Amino acid sequence: MPVTAIVGANWGDEGKGKITDALAGRSEVVVRFQGGSNAGHTIINEYGKFALHLLPSGVCRPGTVNVIGPGVAFHAGDFFAELDELAQRGVPTPEVKLSERAQLVLPYHRLFDGLEEERLGARQFGSTKKGIAPFYSDKYLKLGVQVADLFDCNRLLDRLQAGVEAKNVLLRHLYGKPEIDASAIAEELLRDAERLEPYVCDTTELLQEAWRNGRRILVEGQLGALRDPDHGIYPYSTSSSTLAGFATVGAGLPPYAIDRVIAVTKAYSSCVGAGPFVSELHGDEAEELRKRGGDAGEYGATTGRPRRVGWFDAVATRYGAMVQGATEIALTNLDVLGYLDRIPVCVAYRTADGEVSGRFPAGARLETAQPVLETMPGWKTEISDVRSFDDLPAEAQSYVRRLEELIGVPIRQVSVGPRREQLFER
Repeated sequence: MPVTAIVGANWGDEGKGKITDALAGRSEVVVRFQGGSNAGHTIINEYGKFALHLLPSGVCRPGTVNVIGPGVAFHAGDFFAELDELAQRGVPTPEVKLSERAQLVLPYHRLFDGLEEERLGARQFGSTKKGIAPFYSDKYLKLGVQVADLFDCNRLLDRLQAGVEAKNVLLRHLYGKPEIDASAIAEELLRDAERLEPYVCDTTELLQEAWRNGRRILVEGQLGALRDPDHGIYPYSTSSSTLAGFATVGAGLPPYAIDRVIAVTKAYSSCVGAGPFVSELHGDEAEELRKRGGDAGEYGATTGRPRRVGWFDAVATRYGAMVQGATEIALTNLDVLGYLDRIPVCVAYRTADGEVSGRFPAGARLETAQPVLETMPGWKTEISDVRSFDDLPAEAQSYVRRLEELIGVPIRQVSVGPRREQLFER
């Protein structure tokens, strides 16, 4: 059975959670393959509204196996908090499997994340301060701590001591802060290990067996294509690959397992974090769109920060869908635009040298680009009760078709609200 990947076409915040939650009902296994607690997937169901950060979006679907893969930046405290919230709100206990090869976001990762943003001042990158960049730095410096290390006291302490050795020099001489005690962190982690142990297994073996046996597997990514460190708006990127091409690595599946890639994009643009955002709106126009966006407005699921918003950016979305290898598009939040008489769409960029192009540039050319807008008629009516594409107003149908033409990938799912039943196939 082929594997389906759900990924973001833009800066993140595209509404991937609602798409994953909807498709999880047809899946037997849902896998998180990268990132950590620095972004969240919002899902709404009969139990209420949930912002999931580490748990896969299938946790509210009975019978679904939810896997946290080896590519995830795992924070035990956040994991426990999410599980506890599900229990407190009446969600049946989900089946969750945690890779023994996943690595741990440690207290000093979060400490250094905050200290470095403070040091950078006006040059900071808009970090969520969840420790992600320092975590991945340690991972690739081979200073990380795997989940498996929690079950060997001596190895755990050795790994932590190796990790803090250089950090204590920086704390003392660069930041003027107290040094880290590896033994104290080890004691805390060993307490976490007792509660974590029932969830830990070889998820790679589990997924490979599930795939060989034809089980329906869904892999979900965090953030979006434009936050990828290789193909995104570097240096305003995250620290792990956000692309479907990385999904098999971060999950532990063969590279040829995925044959369906659903890239999610909103019917307008939104973004949390710093970096170039060509179609961005400001002032009252931005606040009106932000206030109407989504179930409770455009505010980050992790940070609570107001999202930057703008008109649909066809240049960025076409590029994002391309690098994701999208086979189809899921379009979310179409209902939000129902207040507009005319709806602008960014169809090209005008660069500082006057060139007008549909290509998504890098570096300074992106930083200085201006949007070239095309306007389309609005539908000026509420569409959140619509349950099929043919029942949408003619103007809304035309808008979807025009976005599809600009992206160059079929729009197969359309969402007109935050709930499962407000998503329909096209």
